[in-house]
Amino acid sequence: MQTSQSNEPCASPSSPGPGGTACDLVTVSARQGLEAVDILRRGAAVAVGPVLHDDDRGTLGFLVPAGTAACWDVPGSTCTETDGRGLRLAPEPPVRGADWLLPPGEEADLATDPVMLREALDEAARLLRAADDCR
Repeated sequence: MQTSQSNEPCASPSSPGPGGTACDLVTVSARQGLEAVDILRRGAAVAVGPVLHDDDRGTLGFLVPAGTAACWDVPGSTCTETDGRGLRLAPEPPVRGADWLLPPGEEADLATDPVMLREALDEAARLLRAADDCR
């Protein structure tokens, strides 16, 4: 697996393969990720894809379309390419020690739109900074 923090402009991520499950994984702190999930779910036209919660590491992982890692540049997050190796959308989480916050299925799209996720993570960071500054 490879990670990317590129500042290169991004072309559209590639579409899923025949199984429809090709995806990359954006990982952020649980605090910022939970705020971003709320932001995404409040959006009128935006749906959020499956989200993994790793309580041991205090992170959330958003499934995004394959190819997103090639241009991911959001500070405080990492996007990992799966190269189609081992990541399956199944009832059981693909990562040991994690559980689905939003499981694949009826409530979740196949993947979260990376542009919308970037905006939600930026807004979440601003909200959390403002909340921390009020303490």
